[in-house]
Amino acid sequence: MLRFEVSVEDLLRSRFALSPAMDLCFLLRSLAGQDRPLPRAWAGGLLPAFERLRRETELNAALALHTPRSGPNFVAPPPRGLNQTWADDLAMIRATPLEAARHEIATNATGPLARDPRVRAVLDSTDVVARIAEAMDQAWHELLATDWSQLRAICERDVVHRVGVIGEHGWVTTIESLHPSIAWQAGGIELGHFPQVGTVRLAGDGLLLIPSVFIANIAAHLEDPWPRTLIYRARGTAALWGEQESVPRPDALTALVGRSRARLLLALDAPASTSHLARSLAMAPGAVGDHLAILRGAGLLVRARSGRSVLYRRTPLGEALVAGSG
Repeated sequence: MLRFEVSVEDLLRSRFALSPAMDLCFLLRSLAGQDRPLPRAWAGGLLPAFERLRRETELNAALALHTPRSGPNFVAPPPRGLNQTWADDLAMIRATPLEAARHEIATNATGPLARDPRVRAVLDSTDVVARIAEAMDQAWHELLATDWSQLRAICERDVVHRVGVIGEHGWVTTIESLHPSIAWQAGGIELGHFPQVGTVRLAGDGLLLIPSVFIANIAAHLEDPWPRTLIYRARGTAALWGEQESVPRPDALTALVGRSRARLLLALDAPASTSHLARSLAMAPGAVGDHLAILRGAGLLVRARSGRSVLYRRTPLGEALVAGSG
C-alpha cells in the first residue's frame, strides 16, 4: 500500500494538470504490449503505423526505457498546468541534460529491447536525447495528434467535474472518487492498488492530479523532478475502450428533441463549455452553441461563468428528461 500524508497546506497547494507526453507514453506502451491492450478496432488502425515507426525511426530506443512498472522522467516531463501542449512537452524533452538522460537510461534500459544493437547504439550516443525526442515527435503526429483534441476535451471535462465535486463535497470525496482502491484514512490518502511502498509526506507541496485517457488503473510519481503526483483514469473514457457505461438509452430523448440535442443533454452529466462539448462530441462549435441556446430556452440547461469559460449544466427538468429517457 502507498500512503500520502496530507496537511491542510497540502490541500491548498494541490492542483490539476494535463500531460500530452504522459498519454503518448501510455499509448506507446499499450501498442507495444507493455500495458493494457487497446480495443481491437483502435489498435488495428494504429498498429501498422506504429510498427513502421519502430522500423524507420528510433522509437524502439524510447520503448526500451520503459519497465513493466515505470518509465523515464525525461520523455514525460512534469506538466506545468492545464494548458500544457505537446509542443511544451517536446521542448522540455529536448532540453534534458545529457547526464540526466544517461542516468535514467542506466536505471531503466535493462530489458531485452535495450540489448538490441541498433537500440543500444542510440542509447549510447551523445545525441540520444535529440534522437529520442524526434522519434516521439513523429509518433505523436502519426498516432495521437489527430485524436488529441477530442481526447483532451475528455480530460478537461474531467477536471471541471472534479473541481465541482471539491466545491460541493470537499477534497475527501474528490480524492476517493479517482479510483476504487483510494481511501482517505486518518489525515492521509491510502492507495491499496500499490504494493508495499510505504508512507510519502507531501511536506506542504501539495499533490498534482493528472487525468489520462489511456492509463489502465492509477499511477504515481514519488521522486524528483516530479512533484508528488497521481495519474488517474479520466471520466468518460469507457466508451473509448468499448466498455459498458451506465448511461441512459437516448432513443426516446432523440425522438423528442432530436439526435444532436439528445447527445448534448446526455453529455452534460458534468458541466462543460461549448468548446469542450464540440471537441468531445466531434461537432461544429457553432452548431453546439445553437443547440445549447435552444435547450437553455426550453429550461433544460442553465449556464454560469467559471474563470474564462461559460459552463452549461442540466436543470432539474433536464435531469428528469434524461432519467426518463432510460
